[in-house]
Amino acid sequence: MAVVGWLKHRASCLAGIAHNQEKTMPYVTVGEENSAPIELYYEDHGSGQPVVLIHGYPLDGHSWEKQVPVMLDAGKRVITYDRRGFGHSSQPSTGYDYDTFAADLKALIDTLDLRHIVLVGFSMGTGEVTRYLGTYGSDRVAKAALLGPIPPFLLQTDDNPQGVLQSVFDGFQKTITNDRYAWFKFFFDNFYNVDTFHGTRTSEQAWNASFQVAAGSSSYATLACVSTWLTDFRADLPKIDVPLLVVQGTEDRILPIDATGRRIPGLVKDVELIEIEGGPHNITWTHPDEVNQALTKLLGYC
Repeated sequence: MAVVGWLKHRASCLAGIAHNQEKTMPYVTVGEENSAPIELYYEDHGSGQPVVLIHGYPLDGHSWEKQVPVMLDAGKRVITYDRRGFGHSSQPSTGYDYDTFAADLKALIDTLDLRHIVLVGFSMGTGEVTRYLGTYGSDRVAKAALLGPIPPFLLQTDDNPQGVLQSVFDGFQKTITNDRYAWFKFFFDNFYNVDTFHGTRTSEQAWNASFQVAAGSSSYATLACVSTWLTDFRADLPKIDVPLLVVQGTEDRILPIDATGRRIPGLVKDVELIEIEGGPHNITWTHPDEVNQALTKLLGYC
């Protein structure tokens, strides 16, 4: 009985430690759903000009691990956060649209009172950057970067013939509904172009790590985010009045460069487009030297 009592006490202590650790993790509250707050987990490191890194689907803020040390070495304050539904953030069943995502970003910026920011988005994160600047302006923002961009408008319509057919996204949603883990397999194979880069620029272990992060995301968010990819950013882009960097792989299978990155220079005044020859979608992992060189140049540090 004494052993049983000790085990119960030990389990209670461990649970208490885990709870206290969770409470000490940094969060910003961005809303609520029924009786629970909606909170975004963030990390804030270094000092100097703030750089906010916004991750892609279906990963989290830790996916910037090949960029964060470079930004810190450049003397920057680096902030990453997990989008609602992903990573350590809350997993609500509401708010999966770019107006809300941009408002979430604004809440983080306002809470931390960030100014003279460099906003850097990858994949889905480029939508936050674009909608934030289109909605809230550049009062707190000095520069911005879109890596593997989703703007300007991904859906094929009569006035957007360069876009992708609706049926493609319908197929994605059907696959996710049937078996989201099979969807992740398909997605990451094309995220990394594993048929080209497996064993060279990406390892099986890195692929598995991404899969594990995705598997821990909200099943609701996994599906709901697909519809957000069809957001029309064409009215937001001309409002960007800060220097903008666009970097994309020429072999991007997730967001084809002809439908995305190559169209942005025609919609933004001060923009530089850098194409990474043969690069897949996740150039932040497979081509970090090229990406980091472009980012450090944008930051004014080489």
